Formats: sequence, structure tokens, C-alpha cells
Amino acid sequence: MKIPKKALSDLEFTTVLEQLSQLAITVLGKEACINMLPYENKEEMILQLNSVSEFTSSFDNENRIPNHGFDDLSVEINLLKIENSVLEIEGFRRIASASDTINTLLKFFKKFKEYYPKIYSQGSEIEITKELANSIKNVIDRFGEVRNDASPELHQIRKRIQSVRSKIGQSFQRALSQYSTADYLDDIKESVVENCRVLAVKAMYRRKVKGAIMGSSRTGSIVYVEPEITLQHTRELNNLQFEETDEIKRILLQLTQFLQPYRSLLIAYQDYLILIDSYYARAKYAEKTNSILPKINSNRELCLVKAYHPLLYLSNKLESKTTYPQDITLKKEQRIIIISGPNAGGKSITLKTLGLLQLMLQTGILIPVHEQSTVCFFDRILTDIGDNQSIENHLSTYSYRLKNMKYFIRKCNKNTLFLIDEFGTGSDPELGGALAESFLEEFYNREAYGIITTHYSNLKVLANELPKMSNANMQFDNKTLEPIFNLILGEAGSSFTFEVAQKNGIPYSLINRAKKKIERGKVRFDATIAKLQKERSQMTKTGKSLRELESKAIEENQRLEFLNKKIKEKLIGYQELFDHNQRMIVLGNKINDAAYRYFENGKKRPLIADLLRLVESENSKRKKKSAAVKKKEKASKERANQEATNALVGIRKEKRENKKVAPQPIKLKIDFNIGDQVRLFDGKAVGTIDSIEKEKAIVNYGMFTTQIRLEALDLVQAMKQKK
Repeated sequence: MKIPKKALSDLEFTTVLEQLSQLAITVLGKEACINMLPYENKEEMILQLNSVSEFTSSFDNENRIPNHGFDDLSVEINLLKIENSVLEIEGFRRIASASDTINTLLKFFKKFKEYYPKIYSQGSEIEITKELANSIKNVIDRFGEVRNDASPELHQIRKRIQSVRSKIGQSFQRALSQYSTADYLDDIKESVVENCRVLAVKAMYRRKVKGAIMGSSRTGSIVYVEPEITLQHTRELNNLQFEETDEIKRILLQLTQFLQPYRSLLIAYQDYLILIDSYYARAKYAEKTNSILPKINSNRELCLVKAYHPLLYLSNKLESKTTYPQDITLKKEQRIIIISGPNAGGKSITLKTLGLLQLMLQTGILIPVHEQSTVCFFDRILTDIGDNQSIENHLSTYSYRLKNMKYFIRKCNKNTLFLIDEFGTGSDPELGGALAESFLEEFYNREAYGIITTHYSNLKVLANELPKMSNANMQFDNKTLEPIFNLILGEAGSSFTFEVAQKNGIPYSLINRAKKKIERGKVRFDATIAKLQKERSQMTKTGKSLRELESKAIEENQRLEFLNKKIKEKLIGYQELFDHNQRMIVLGNKINDAAYRYFENGKKRPLIADLLRLVESENSKRKKKSAAVKKKEKASKERANQEATNALVGIRKEKRENKKVAPQPIKLKIDFNIGDQVRLFDGKAVGTIDSIEKEKAIVNYGMFTTQIRLEALDLVQAMKQKK
């Protein structure tokens, strides 16, 4: 195994497996989960991840995967390889049940292979057969008894047993009646001893009742006797039962021998059912932790977006606490990250989150990250977390860490992910820091990927100098000095040593004395880093506020653009309606003039000629308009809208000018009488008033009559009299 056990222990991977095993529904499935290890082959890892993802999706669709529960077949599988061995009846029933279960599953996955292609592919070569289950069910019934028709011999034996039992019952009943009449029996009459019916004979009459004494009561007042008349039938029954047992053994041996060639198939059945149970457990764990299958790349790029530590997530969930996700990126341009900053800020959790999620992924377990995450495969995962003092081997923390570094140097390469917590601790800060820097340069030169947490300033400086290494820090609130659990890339973190000490009540005089004891340059360096972190925190808040304002401005702009578009569409509609109405008014006036001429001269031919000219004129306009429409369709939408807007402005201007220039008709007070010839102020047709009622007149135009208000009429007759 390329991933050492120490990495599994350091990252608490075994705890994940324990939680996982509790979700499996079979004993063998639980064992399989607890013994899972990371895959050394990338293709196998991808197959497992896709299979678990398919199983997880079954929880949300209508094609739910059938029950996969089964009993352990290991004993039966081992017995089948031993010659002349005989399986127990319960063993046969377990095999039949497993056969039914796997046949159901294989048929289901074959039917829905479009939904579950990976799971189907892993069982597609397993034989689907009812022969095993049917052969067992033909011998053993659903109550776990060998059937009467399992063989002709057994059928005859059981038929004779039934006959003998009937005879025993009849003979016993006769003896019971005989001795009861003679008053030899106790009040209870009869009992059962060693599965045989016996007479409860009073002790004083025990010699008068012929038969075999089977026992007596505690007080000795009752003697239990099997009547002589039934003894012969009982012996016959015992012989038949012995024959029945022999025949059942023969039948079960024959059935066992029938199943022996199917031993390899039973092994495949059990292995597939264990695999399905492990998929089920991993799918249920993914459901509990909100885990998904992220995109898997071959570019050696690891980008975890909103990644949660699963153990911390589940623990906080039980206590209704908030769990903070992390964004972590490792790629060719940024292979190593140095995380610095004060303790209790989340550095170790960030490091462990990355390591545990990578281990889970390479073991075929989905991980709790955002769907935009992308992951890759590492051949080795090396860890150095905790002090790991070894009392047995007399190793100090530093000695143990040096031993680990020796192993790292031997195994580290471009396909390695290394995770080191508190790098370089356990020795003199200057000497240990220098050695740690040399180790880090070696890891860098070997193109390994990794995350390191440290307080050493020289490692922070090195991260700034090397192009594919980056500093990072866990963000702190610059006022309360409380951790925000947000990883900030690109700058080193201050340890906030003196600030945290002051916050925890250490006298300022002691802190001041401590500051004087160290180099001034180091204090200034740490203070500068602290100031940069505070500025970064403030910039983050300002950036967040600006993004919110920008988002609101974009939404408002989109709303106004939509509103402007709707207004332009309405204006165009109003313009078209106005133009149409204007044309109708002009057309109506022309028709009215033609009607008036016809009224004056009564000639139809000129009227028809006028109407034809009018129709031809309108059709000519329509042709021109059609050509103009086609021309307009080629123009851009923006230009059309602008023209419509300009036209509307012109129409409004023209209307305002018309209101100023057009002379208003002077309305004189006229007394109208019946018989007067009148016309409308804006019309030419002349009619005669037939009647007047309530400021309204009925005007007769010859071909029709209409009701018009008097104030809208002009007197025509007086004008004719003047002529």
C-alpha cells in the first residue's frame, strides 16, 4: 500500500470508516466497510466513485434499487468444497434467499442499466439462474421442513408414520376408556412423557395396568404408564422415524452434491452482495454529509470549493453548531501552501480537511464539497501531524519528526501529497527553522504537492521567494481576534502573539518587557504582517459591500431597460393606431363628399367613378406601404425605435401647432324650427329637421335619419335666402 497507515491514523480516516460501517445492513457489509483502504489504481477509484454516485441518485428517483440484504454464506461455501459434507437446512435456505436476492438485483440493473451503468457492469458477467433456488425449494418448504414429496421413499415413510400415529391414538383412547371406567386413573387421566402419551395411574393400581412405566409424580401418588396395547405401535413408529431421518440425510446429501459445482457462483453472489452493501453504506453516508462526486481531472489540480471536514460537520450538526467550509487550491502554479497565523485559528483543521477528503475520495467515498470543485489522484499521501512522542523507542518529538522527514525524502515525488502540521517544531527555532527550510526546498524541487502549517518566519519568506509556493493565513477579526475560519491565500499570517496575550489578560508591562527581549526587526516584521491582515480583512468587507451594491445596480439597470423597451413598444403601437385613425378620418371625409355630390345631383355614375378612384388610390398606397415595410425590416431595430420616437415627437409638436393656428368655429345662438335645412359644422351633407326635442333634433338626409345635438348644427336655409 502506497499510503502508509500513519496517514490513515493522523487524518482520523478509521473514524470515518467506523461511521460508514454503521450504515451497512449486513454483517459482511460492515466488515467490508471497516476494512476499506485507498485504491492504488485511479481507474478503480473512478469506477467506485461513479458507482456510489449512481446508488446515491437512486434515493431521489422512482427506480429505487431493490433490497440487497443477505445472510453470511461463508460456512456453506467452505462446506461445499469438502467431499460428502452435508449442509444444514438453514444453510440451504440462506443460499436460496441469496440467489433470489441477487437474481432480482441483476435483472433490475439490466433493465435500468441506463441509470446505473457502472453498477450493472460489475455484475453483468454473473449468471442469472433460478436453478439453485428452485432445487432447494423443491426439497425444503418455507417453514424449513423437508417436503413430503422430496423423494418417493420419504413420501411412503411419512404416509406409514401417519398411519401408525393414528393407530397409537386409537389404541391409547381404548386403554384410557377402559382404565378410567375401572377408576385406576388419577383425575388428570393422562400426561406426556418423553414425547409419548401416558396414563396417569394411581400408585396403588400400578400393577393392574399393563404397560411400560415411564415415571412418577414428585409425591409418588401417580405412576405414568404407557399402555401395553400402544407399545407395539410405538416401536414401529420409532423404526419409521429412524428411516425418515436416514432418508432426509440422503436427500440433503444429494442436494449438497448438486450445489457443489455452483460453489464459485455462490462466491460471486456473496462478493457482489457485499459490494452492493458497501455502495449502499457509502451512499447513505453521502446523504448524511451532503457529499457529491466532484469533477476528476488529469491535470494534477486540486480545487476544493466550500469543503467541509465530515467528522466535524456531523459532530457540530448533532450539537446544532455552525461548521465553516474552506476553499483550498493546489495546482502546478501553486503546488505548496504555507499556512501561518495564531493557534486555534483553524490551520490544522484546514490541513486535515484536505487530507481526509483526499483519502475518502481515493477510497471511493463521496466528499462534502461544492459541485464546482475539481480533484485529482495522488499515488502517495504522507502526513506528519501531532507530536508523536514514542516512549517505547525513546524518541522525542523532534527525533520522531526527523525520522518522518527521512521517510518523506525517500518517498516524495511529483505524485505525492504531503501534509505537515507545525513544521520544524521541537528544536531550537533558528536551527530547526533552517533544517525545515532545507526539507521544504527539497520537497519543492521534487515537484510534490503539499500544505504546511508553521510559525517560522524564514519559511514564510521562502514561500514569497519561490514562484510555485504560496503563503496563506487563517483570517481573524481584527477587533476581537476571534478566528473567522477563512483561508486567505497570498500573504503570510501574523502569530498575534502579543495581541492574544493582551486579550487574555497578561499585564501590559510583562508584554512590553518581552518585546524588548527580541530583535526589533522581528517585531516590526510581525507587526507589518498583522497590519496587512487587518487591511485585508477590511478590504474583504469593503469588497463584499461593493459587490452587493454592484449587484443591486445591475438589477435596477436591467429593470429600467426592460421598462424602456415596453414603453417604446407601446409608443410604436400608439403611433400606428394614430396613423390608422388619421387615414380613416381622411377616407371618411372623401366618402362623405362623394355622398354629398350624389345628394345634390342624384347621379349614380359619377358616384361610382368617385368611389372607384378612391379605392384605386387606397390600393396604390397599400402597395407603396408594403414595399416600405419590407425596406424597414432590413433596418436595425435601434434605428426603427429612434424613428418611431422622433415621429411621435413631431406628431405632438404638430398637434400643439394645430391647436394654436386652427381657427375655432364661432358658435352662434340659433333658433331652429321644424323644416329648417341644416348641416354639421364640419360636414357638407344637408338635411331637414323633422322634429326637435330636449336640445336634440331628428335630421332627415333622405336615405336615412339621425339624431344630432342642436349645438352641433349649422343653419343652411338662411344662407340660401341671402343668395
